[in-house]
Amino acid sequence: MVARISRVTEESVTTDIVDLSHDGRGVGEVAGKTVFVPGALPSERVLLKMRKRRRRQADIELLEVIEPSATRIEPACPYFGTCGGCALQHLDYPSQVEFKQQVVAEALSRIGKVEPERFEPSVTGNQWNYRRRARLGVKYVEAKGRVLVGFRERSAPFLTNMLACRILVQPMDRLPELLSNALADSKLKQRIPQAEIAAGDDAAAVVLRVLDPPGPADIEIFRALGDQLDIDIYLQTGGPDTVKAIDDSPRQLAYQLEPDGLRIEFEPGDFIQINAEINQAMVTAALEAAELEATDRVLDLYCGLGNFSLPIAKRAGQVLGVEGAAPLVARAVANATRNGIDNAGFVAADLEQTDWPFFREDWDVVFLDPARAGAEAAVAAMPTMRPRRIVYVSCHPGTLARDAGELVHRHGYTLTSVRALDMFPHTHHVEAIAVFDRGD
Repeated sequence: MVARISRVTEESVTTDIVDLSHDGRGVGEVAGKTVFVPGALPSERVLLKMRKRRRRQADIELLEVIEPSATRIEPACPYFGTCGGCALQHLDYPSQVEFKQQVVAEALSRIGKVEPERFEPSVTGNQWNYRRRARLGVKYVEAKGRVLVGFRERSAPFLTNMLACRILVQPMDRLPELLSNALADSKLKQRIPQAEIAAGDDAAAVVLRVLDPPGPADIEIFRALGDQLDIDIYLQTGGPDTVKAIDDSPRQLAYQLEPDGLRIEFEPGDFIQINAEINQAMVTAALEAAELEATDRVLDLYCGLGNFSLPIAKRAGQVLGVEGAAPLVARAVANATRNGIDNAGFVAADLEQTDWPFFREDWDVVFLDPARAGAEAAVAAMPTMRPRRIVYVSCHPGTLARDAGELVHRHGYTLTSVRALDMFPHTHHVEAIAVFDRGD
């Protein structure tokens, strides 16, 4: 479908929006060139201002929605449109979920040239106060006379001037204003570039990156902030190994996985899935899809803290978890011991490399939970490992589609099912679980 151009002037263009791009921008056409319009939705007629022209596409600004879509709603956050943290608050939630499933399906079809035998219903949860990990920028802006704390703006390299964030878990949703106020009295207000939040089920922490050593007065300011939010404050003076709590006995961060009652402990800088509710549903769905047997040998690649490995161990005969980050491997081992699991082993290995002993062993089931780059090396090893089933948890539809194409067209697997998971409501990000079965 080609966008219709109704009126063109030197200042503005009126046109129709016909699609959403993978990152949630409206797609239209102006003078034969594709334009991507933040804030616009399919079936809308909009008034645009051309900001800059490039060889193949134009960057534009949405001036007015002349004919709104039936799926358009009023954004709940006053910073939406400026803040780059969310992209889809103007789209009603059922349509957000449908859009994300379409993104996954389109990537599989276009990039991987594959289609699943079936799409399972998407996994959804609470739309607000779901984000338990985030990295916020911190910057003193003299012109505003205050320290800004928040996500970067959507269309500029500046921090959003915000006082709260509705997608952060409570009480972290209040952090932008409270940290800004606290730093107003600190000598370090121009020497703290970021704040990283991490929340477990019963405790939460903020890690402040400090470029200069804090004095006693600064420590008291940070301690008062921690008391105000009932969280622990950590300082990071250099690399990840310099993260240290300002008090001697910070509360242990942890979350629980049901129905096994597994307790997963972690440190403030560790990777955990952003959304606790969706993580629980994702683990449950992945385990159900795996159809594990009590004698199965299972390989869990990109295992992290044991998020999948430990519940797998409750259902299988033997599990090997592999992770690139040695500190996470050490914590996975500790989590297994703490939960009384003795049939799960863990090793540290760079999974971009192919020459690992576990890639040359037979496995009944393989779990994959890679970063955005996908699992290219592991996919290449599947003909040697010959698992009967692969459960692939993806955070990037493009690399999932690439790897799915290899598994189906080169290695003879069938893409049995795909399920989208809305781990990040109101953003364009989407997770998915893909299940592959080995052919005869």
